Amino acid sequence: MSGGLDSTVSLWWALQKGFSCQALTFQYGQRHSRELSSARAVARQSQVPLHVVRFALPWSGSSLTSRKKPLPTRSSHKIGPGIPSTYVPGRNTIFLSFALSLADQIGAEALVIGANAVDYSGYPDCRRPYLRAFEKAARLGSKTGDEGGKLAVLAPLVHLTKAQIVRLGRKLGAPLEKTWSCYAGGKKPCGVCDSCVLRDKGFLEAGR
Repeated sequence: MSGGLDSTVSLWWALQKGFSCQALTFQYGQRHSRELSSARAVARQSQVPLHVVRFALPWSGSSLTSRKKPLPTRSSHKIGPGIPSTYVPGRNTIFLSFALSLADQIGAEALVIGANAVDYSGYPDCRRPYLRAFEKAARLGSKTGDEGGKLAVLAPLVHLTKAQIVRLGRKLGAPLEKTWSCYAGGKKPCGVCDSCVLRDKGFLEAGR
């Protein structure tokens, strides 16, 4: 749970489905820790335990982890093609691996991730084929799977637009006002990074 729009709506989706949840958030050398305070606020409201995992990727050349690289910005609601500079190599694989470790330890039946591939398909580790492949690997490489237990990777937002995610979040009563999406951090969102642009686009199209 990053503290952003997608992961927060995914948490509320899981709670509505009747899951007993535990949340994971990560400090991995990103440019700011503002999103972590949002993750904590969301976790408090949901009354879900939050685990904070810290690690570093010293080889990452992503603009999310290096202040030497400028963040991509947009003056309109259009996101360019291709893999953006904010891509962190292997990030979702690492995140899901930590989640798998926790799930295998506590006997959880599912990993829930807020991956979304409609508005921003530039991240290859947000797409359905990747998530299906990780689910297979998780079952093959875990005690839970080896003993015949259930272990699914659920991505309830993967085929939704940002506007649909906003509408779903409102319907579920998720605290969208507590979420943070801006790549730049700070006291207020920058309004021009890719993440801000996508968020703004989603709320506008949802009529909010």
